[in-house]
Amino acid sequence: MATFAPPARHLLRAKDLIDARYREQLDVATLARAARLSPAHFSREFRRAFGDTPHQYLLTRRLERAAALLRHTDRSVTEICFAVGLRSVGSFTTSFGRAYGLSPGAYRAAHPPARVHARVPTCVLQAWARPVSRARA
Repeated sequence: MATFAPPARHLLRAKDLIDARYREQLDVATLARAARLSPAHFSREFRRAFGDTPHQYLLTRRLERAAALLRHTDRSVTEICFAVGLRSVGSFTTSFGRAYGLSPGAYRAAHPPARVHARVPTCVLQAWARPVSRARA
């Protein structure tokens, strides 16, 4: 029976970098530097620890963010593609279809339009959620 070993802290640094900067053009060399490993060793260890290659993990983060933007905004598919750090709408559409089983347009159509999700400004939420002090009551 194989036991799961938690990923080393140096690999978590690279994973956190992907999570925080997924919009940027991150390559294996940059991520390996963040983990203080050689690129080849980094790629092997990252896959062993997280189950995906660094590129697959980065693409997954980008597609998750794209799905959220498709559900909650009226931005065009092209705008969303570039906003999440991808460079090709065709590749984005293909990757999105593989991951979600639908094209970006069909995915958006399967969810309520963005205007249904009325955004309440944070200042209003904070004002209404603030507890009433005894002095004001």
